[in-house]
Amino acid sequence: MKKFMISALSLLLVSGGVVSSVWAEANPEEDRQHFVQYFQQRFPEIAMEDYVDGAYALPVNAAGREEWLTIEEFPPYELALGEGEELWNTPFANGKTYQDCFPYQLEDGIKQHYPHWNEERQMVVTLELALNECREANGEKPFGWKKGKIASLSAYVGFMSRGKVQNLEAPSTSGALAAYEAGKHHYYAKRGQLNMSCADCHVYNSGMRVRSETLSPSLGHTTHFPVYRSKWGAMGTLHRRFGGCNEQVRAKSFKAQGPEYRNLEYFLAYMSNGLAINSPGARK
Repeated sequence: MKKFMISALSLLLVSGGVVSSVWAEANPEEDRQHFVQYFQQRFPEIAMEDYVDGAYALPVNAAGREEWLTIEEFPPYELALGEGEELWNTPFANGKTYQDCFPYQLEDGIKQHYPHWNEERQMVVTLELALNECREANGEKPFGWKKGKIASLSAYVGFMSRGKVQNLEAPSTSGALAAYEAGKHHYYAKRGQLNMSCADCHVYNSGMRVRSETLSPSLGHTTHFPVYRSKWGAMGTLHRRFGGCNEQVRAKSFKAQGPEYRNLEYFLAYMSNGLAINSPGARK
């Protein structure tokens, strides 16, 4: 496992962009299999499909799971779902709707196809990015990236994709592999005054406690965003959570929907490929 953790993390800076120096050797599917095997060995009692429940899938968090299941009976994200549905169905000033921007039908699920690599644009496209770009393409102002209407809209699209299996194409071109490797590097790299990586909490110490909180496993992390967090008292996107994690280790956060977080989302989503969408979620 250690070999997996440190393999293919060397990066070269070329013309201001990040390009993997070892993309030719990168094997994302092999990485994913090792990633899954690690958690299956760490938590043999957890069924694969239950990882979409995050920390609430862990037996050590049984009390938290009971509380969460009670909350899910009257979920705090219901108002956001209503707002998101209204936004989705309300035509733009030009008469078009969000559905006109997507090659996938809402009833068939959309979220399971995001994030993905766009070869023509040479960048990772996330669901929130696609939603805001749809607005701009139709003469509307974009929403803010972290909360509010973009979170509600994304939550509704995610809700309509519930139960659909996350189905991301394996990174294969040089550009896609470079983005994947950049996201993987971000996940395992130490940062901030506390000198911690994302993996320190959600891989090596997953299932352990920080004060009263149980650290969730990385596997399945991307399937339930956006989420309503009790701490926020509102909905928030995955990139809002990324920024909060950076700040918690006393590191400067990156811009929401910037390449750093889009690449990070790409890596994490591919690690959870094959799991069902369980969006939106409710968390502390």
